[in-house]
Amino acid sequence: MHPHLSALDGQLTDFLGSVGPVLFYLAVWGLVFAGTALFVGVVIPFLTGDSLLFAAGIIAGTAADHISIWVLAIGVGIAAFASDQVGFWYGRRFGKPVLDKRGGAWVRRAVAKTERFYELFGWWSVVIGRYIPWGRVFIPPIAGISRMSYTKFATANLVGAFAWGVSITVIGYFAASNPQVRVASYVIAGIVILISLVAGIRAWRLDRGGRVATEPLTESI
Repeated sequence: MHPHLSALDGQLTDFLGSVGPVLFYLAVWGLVFAGTALFVGVVIPFLTGDSLLFAAGIIAGTAADHISIWVLAIGVGIAAFASDQVGFWYGRRFGKPVLDKRGGAWVRRAVAKTERFYELFGWWSVVIGRYIPWGRVFIPPIAGISRMSYTKFATANLVGAFAWGVSITVIGYFAASNPQVRVASYVIAGIVILISLVAGIRAWRLDRGGRVATEPLTESI
């Protein structure tokens, strides 16, 4: 198990033992919501993203008497959906300054990367972006800034939030609770990560190809 995930798993186990299931649910859902809605994912993506969900699912699998995996997973999907809706509203209401004021060279590079990703994939960028750390944080406000229709964004957000939130949490649950599918669960988790990497590489290559294609035009002007 990855060191970050192992440490997070232990911390969540201790937290569950000290506060009980209700506050455990609220803490996990709150962190997922804060990832985009409060831009916390910019600073600590591992604590608001895939690692959190997988570790929470593992806890649900080892404490099934106290934690319902379906309450946890569906709550994660709702929190993810709500957080992206807030991010979209930020972008629609306040425009580019809502991102510019985040400051820092890394943030500016991530915003530029996300803008190109959004231009390439449109509706699908909202779905795919859920599996990419910087995509989770910046695509919703960028979609709002770009004036994507509310219905179009909401449908993409609904698909992405629940596909991401429910799937990764449930995969973590089966990795802990069912030894017969444990290996398969880790394989599926690896595939999810691989898909996010492929999507990011594809976006980079398409963007690079576009830059190369425009360079001769720029030089000839």
